[in-house]
Amino acid sequence: MPVPLQLLHCLTYIVSVLLGVAFLTLIERKILGYMQLRKGPNVVGPWGIFQPLADAAKLFTKEPVRPSTSSPFLFVASPALALTLAMMLWSPLPMPYALADLNLGALFIMALSSLAVYSILGSGWASNSKYALIGALRAVAQTISYEISLGLILLAMIMFSGDFNMQTFATAQETTWFALPAWPLAAMWYVSTLAETNRAPFDLTEGESELVSGFNVEYAGGPFALFFLAEYANILMMNTFSAMMFMGTTPGLFPPKTTAVIMAKSAFLAMTFLWVRASYPRFRYDQLMHLAWKSFLPAATALILWHTSMPVSLSGLPPQM
Repeated sequence: MPVPLQLLHCLTYIVSVLLGVAFLTLIERKILGYMQLRKGPNVVGPWGIFQPLADAAKLFTKEPVRPSTSSPFLFVASPALALTLAMMLWSPLPMPYALADLNLGALFIMALSSLAVYSILGSGWASNSKYALIGALRAVAQTISYEISLGLILLAMIMFSGDFNMQTFATAQETTWFALPAWPLAAMWYVSTLAETNRAPFDLTEGESELVSGFNVEYAGGPFALFFLAEYANILMMNTFSAMMFMGTTPGLFPPKTTAVIMAKSAFLAMTFLWVRASYPRFRYDQLMHLAWKSFLPAATALILWHTSMPVSLSGLPPQM
């Protein structure tokens, strides 16, 4: 592919993700509003559909405020790193064609998602604030804890499909979704993605009542908006990844229809994220760690040992050892 065409392809991906993020925030505020018997945004444009654009204009035109004692470079670089990683995570996902067709696409996603802790820890340390540092340490501990369970579950699903390539997940699920026979893994994966993306009831990293907004307490304006965009881009990415891994795709469809099916499944999972936020109170931090280390980790380990001993994968192919 020529370089200008490849750049155009990358730009199309980025703009599409950012537009999806913008309107996910609007849908979230609307759904939470109706679940709490209020209207949500309804002033800026018809039915409030221009509210995300107004929010972006307000944040990016606001004066950037930086604490005088903060680390100048790292304070600005951390939110930029968070958004860059969030955009790069989309590259191996077949939608229906991947931006980068990687043989180890699933491993690439897990490796990049692990790097997100550096942006969180860097922002908390660079702020030179005790509140930001405590929030960053809690966020990193939570993210690392649930990444272990996510990695084990992903390894079990790779054994089912027989390959690290993301396209193989669709091929292996032509007869049945992995979510049906492997529903314990699917349930643990879904809860772990909630914790990994810092969503309620696992939003301890941004618990205003305990941490005064956590690791991003010193951020405002554009840098805060970059963290915000990165968080919601990760929510969409993890839901798309979950849909591809557990809910398969419909083979034989024309590529635009395949994309529509994938996005419909991802939108359904994103709606359940909002439903969970409106329904459940926040966990205590000790409960969150207990769930990760004493429930999910032993269960995921036992299931992966069981699947390792299975003679055949769910796709009907020998497991790749």
